[in-house]
Amino acid sequence: MNAPTSPENATAPTHRPPGAPVRSVDRALTVLSILARDGEATLSQMARELGVHKSTVGRLAEVLVHHDLVEAPDGAGGYRLGVGCLRLAGATAARLDLSLEAQPVCDELSAQIGETTNVAITRDGVAINVCQAEADTAVAMRNWIGQHTALHATSNGKVLLAHLSEEDRHAVFDAGLEPFTAHTLTRPTELTEELQRIRGRGWAYAVEEYEEGLNAVAAPVFDHSGAVVAGISVAGPSYRLPPDRLPDVRSVIQAADTLSRRLGHGGRR
Repeated sequence: MNAPTSPENATAPTHRPPGAPVRSVDRALTVLSILARDGEATLSQMARELGVHKSTVGRLAEVLVHHDLVEAPDGAGGYRLGVGCLRLAGATAARLDLSLEAQPVCDELSAQIGETTNVAITRDGVAINVCQAEADTAVAMRNWIGQHTALHATSNGKVLLAHLSEEDRHAVFDAGLEPFTAHTLTRPTELTEELQRIRGRGWAYAVEEYEEGLNAVAAPVFDHSGAVVAGISVAGPSYRLPPDRLPDVRSVIQAADTLSRRLGHGGRR
């Protein structure tokens, strides 16, 4: 199975919304998008991209600097995003409720693939399911919301475990790797290698590792800071979701990216 190609880097918007009542607001937002994309830019560079005179961008930048949304260049450098952007992002991120943001994404993914989807977080060495969507299938899965599952034996769990700090991963290892089935990875060296592969390819799978007859695939969800805060998975009976159907992982990764953007993440690089 091959993971899909990473999305292209985000670019600043180049179109103008039809009938925009305040063109200067649109241009100011485009300036912020340019700086978010490029890291820094001079007035001349931004003016060329906006298609306006340098003095026009200068007036926009002056207002943005006044509100701490942009930092003026110190010497020969360019303008950069200011600390005001961090305050706005932090205020927004603090109010975002993961389960509320995740539910429509879970619903869409479940309808697309026809299986149960879950979003899980990690607390105290276990995975906790916080959101679920059921597909209209002949054999429904049980309700996993609020259930604690093993990090080392589930697809969401392995995604989360792969992105824990080394100290926290070792704490999970030291607590014991319970063999739920004959397929559960219980040797630390073997599991460590699998977690390295997960970080490299950007997704995880579990084939009858937590329950016999249950298969799943998952991808990480990132927040505005770039930290992995959750995993989103598709799970189903092995006869409906056999190993050779797990390449549906592309849809799972796309759903994870959608949820990540809802949490303020800029997209995979």
